[in-house]
Amino acid sequence: MPNLKEISCSYLKAGLSVLPANVQLKFAALSGWKQYQQRLPYDSELQSWFNNGNSGISIVTGKVSGNLEMIDFDLQAQAYKKWYDLVQSQSSGLIDKLVIEKSQSGGLHVIYRVESEICGNMKLAQQKVLLPSEDEAEVCGKKYKPRKDKDGNWFIILTLIETRGEGGLFLCAPSPGYELIQGQFTEIPVLTASERDILLEAAWSLNEFIPEPTPEPRSEPVTTSTTNGLRPGDDYNSRGDFKAVLISHGWTLAQAGESERWRRPGKEIGWSASLKDRTFYVFSTNAYPFESEKAYSPFGIYTLLEHNGDYSRAAQALASQGFGKAEDISTVDISHIITNEPDDEDERKVSDPGQLPVELLNVPGFVNELRDHMLETAPHPEPVLSFFGALCEQAHLAGRKVRDDHDNRTNLYVLALAFPGCGKDHPRKVNSRLLQAAGLEGVTADGFASGEGIEDKLFLHPSSLFQTDEIDSLITSTSKGKDARIDMIMNILLKMFSASNSIYSTRLKAGKKDVGSIDQPSLTIYGTAVPENYYEALSSKMLTNGFFARMIIVESGPRAPECDAVFREIPESLIRTAKYWVNFNPGNGNLSNFHPVPICVTHTDAAKALQRDYGRLADGIYDNAQDQGDLVTMAVWSRAAEKARRLALIYACSENTVNPVITEAAVKWATCLVTYTTKRMLFMASQYVSESDFHANCQKLLRILREWQKKKKDAWMPFWMINRKLPWAQRDHEEVRTALLNQRKIEYVEETTGGPTKKLYRMIGR
Repeated sequence: MPNLKEISCSYLKAGLSVLPANVQLKFAALSGWKQYQQRLPYDSELQSWFNNGNSGISIVTGKVSGNLEMIDFDLQAQAYKKWYDLVQSQSSGLIDKLVIEKSQSGGLHVIYRVESEICGNMKLAQQKVLLPSEDEAEVCGKKYKPRKDKDGNWFIILTLIETRGEGGLFLCAPSPGYELIQGQFTEIPVLTASERDILLEAAWSLNEFIPEPTPEPRSEPVTTSTTNGLRPGDDYNSRGDFKAVLISHGWTLAQAGESERWRRPGKEIGWSASLKDRTFYVFSTNAYPFESEKAYSPFGIYTLLEHNGDYSRAAQALASQGFGKAEDISTVDISHIITNEPDDEDERKVSDPGQLPVELLNVPGFVNELRDHMLETAPHPEPVLSFFGALCEQAHLAGRKVRDDHDNRTNLYVLALAFPGCGKDHPRKVNSRLLQAAGLEGVTADGFASGEGIEDKLFLHPSSLFQTDEIDSLITSTSKGKDARIDMIMNILLKMFSASNSIYSTRLKAGKKDVGSIDQPSLTIYGTAVPENYYEALSSKMLTNGFFARMIIVESGPRAPECDAVFREIPESLIRTAKYWVNFNPGNGNLSNFHPVPICVTHTDAAKALQRDYGRLADGIYDNAQDQGDLVTMAVWSRAAEKARRLALIYACSENTVNPVITEAAVKWATCLVTYTTKRMLFMASQYVSESDFHANCQKLLRILREWQKKKKDAWMPFWMINRKLPWAQRDHEEVRTALLNQRKIEYVEETTGGPTKKLYRMIGR
């Protein structure tokens, strides 16, 4: 029996985040293991884990383990031989460098590290298997529930090869059933990015399953002049020369045949995408603007490459070329946030972008260093709260010091939503301690007592950081619109956001002849709130008054388990950086009349082009929303490009304090974050904001059924469970149920089996 304690310690010394494992469940035998995606376990933790009789070892992949990645050959490694031959043909001897082990199911794990950061888990090679019926199928000991395709055939999808990347986890030797057959975990090789590409692309080339392309927004109408009702995009899908578009943007055909292989720009060997039956399937993670593991139609390709993702303009351009022969092209179909119209098959919906991608919690330099310190010292480490707390600290420090060529500044309004007990106060405390250590006294505040108080604070400290909890109370008061004091606070916050590059005039106070002024005030807000409280406080008035649009709203994950956090002084490197910003005062005048003249942080040419394209995209969405009369989407997207520019500027200051430059990476990160948060804000508002109490009740029932569906799939939800969550009067239940049934949003049945009648609900569109 191997000594797991000694072996796990050797793995830890080799820089691996090693955890105890439940071999039967193939998972970490540890509740709350997610924190070890961010940090290595302590020696004392390993000692306690492997003194408790744990029989297996698992390793966390990704940055925490030195950019560790594992390729998993499943189903008894049936695809390994073909993959091996392909890799050998491109780089003989590469496989000999890797660590390889056999898994308990007969599969193989191929393990290595990479010089650069890696992405999350990926499915590399899949296979579609048709079945004669809907009966459950078993393949290599695994059970699969069949699905039905568009042609009515029952099928299952088998994953032959996949990866464990950033945030992943896998069991390893010497766990029971796992056996090392090449190399050692204490001597894992580090591959170059090109060597990793060879391994991944060989696996991708074995993929036999290509999903249906993502449906394009219906941005172009069917017109009477269109043969058989074809829209320009549909017509282009049938006969457009999209290959010429790919070639004009640097793509090359690497391998011809029934299933073609295409190579992305800047790559000289291998392939990055496949093409079959006019469906372009991208598997490379470096094929911007395409996303990996996603299929595109010809119209989708044309729109991304020629019109930066603007389907309305793409359709209009195709119509002018004779596709669809449509003469009157409408604008992009932006979903309304609030609607009382019944559903139908073509109802416009606000899509949910899901949880915040973990790769966006990454800004090199000061922000990442401060984030890491917050996580290491937090009793309940929470990555989202820590990252955005650090981001606001950098935004505050650079306030009144820098600008971009559009005169954007760094002040942000961030709202982080987290449940009670998640540690919302820890990033605020760290920020305050760091500012104090850097010699900044009195620049923080923890609430909005009054509009006059905000002005007074900025008058004394023109660059201030407000860190406030329970911001939903401010939102609630604003939504009710009955408190003049709250209205004044909101008006001042709206003005302060836009006044960072101008002069802000304060209100005239009693006993004074002249109003005061604040030269280029920089107010940064790091607010926190409980998600339910915040979203239920929103109203249609709140969504369109501009405050919602100015904010960057993010949601934390579940509460992390308590860890043995050790108090540590602020690292000296962070204090040095903060002091640099404190002492860096570009401008003229003395303390009483100082006029800041912020330095201009320049863009690289590539960054400037990306920023310009994103501005056009945001303008296009705004224009389309205006045509639809969608005030909420107009309000939110009107600020998107501005927020992206501010974020890119902050990224540059964090990455290089002394000589900041806005790079392509900065703009990509900023635009991705703004796009995600904008879509998520609109989606969550669509779930909570209502025009009446009755509409609010309908939304509450739908949210409960939606959560039930996530956990129970097709199962019916009994009324007694709903009634516990929504203890309404019987009449209220009946009215809401009738309305949602008429709108075809829910199903309802009553069953009698000798006892009391069972009332059952479930969502339509499962």
